[in-house]
Amino acid sequence: MDSGRESVISRTMRICVFCSSSNAIEASYFREARLLGREIARRGHTLIYGGGDIGTMGALARAVKDGGGKVVGVIPAALNALPGVGYQGADEIIVTDTLRERKTIMEENADAFIALPGGLGTLEELLEIITLKQLRYHAKPIVVLNTEGYYDPLFSLLQHAVVGNFIKPETVGLVHVAVSVSDALDYIESYLPEPATLRGCFQTGVALE
Repeated sequence: MDSGRESVISRTMRICVFCSSSNAIEASYFREARLLGREIARRGHTLIYGGGDIGTMGALARAVKDGGGKVVGVIPAALNALPGVGYQGADEIIVTDTLRERKTIMEENADAFIALPGGLGTLEELLEIITLKQLRYHAKPIVVLNTEGYYDPLFSLLQHAVVGNFIKPETVGLVHVAVSVSDALDYIESYLPEPATLRGCFQTGVALE
């Protein structure tokens, strides 16, 4: 094995999952979130996520806990103060002042990222983490779990941007599009990052225990 590249499969990982806070979505999205949560727990990994108890966020976190896994929620104070929004069953809850601080803490403490189907917040988080990898601020695996083909239109748009020379073709390849939960986690566990050539790093001073 190349000494400049290190496999992550031999250690417990902190997996950041971006997902939805909507309770109005189809049942299939909740099933996939629960399946992912159970599998994260079964494989001994830790979930880092946005701290919610609603939508697929809540389904995911409860599934991890029910499976005996560890859950770390990162949530802005304004959202945590709303009744029923924050998941109080998390092993660790980090309350932030802003959404931007929340994203940074999740990003800097995660070993890998998975995006489930979600709305504007999920899309923004996903595109930002791809951009940061493109700019070599990190070399962590990014996976889109493409439940019900949800992300097909996004990747069509990205390919359109490639054709128009707005995005380099290799940028789209920074993301693994998974067809199942096992595919997503197998990819993350076997991922071999390129040698670190980071141009910068997240600097909030907040680290998980």
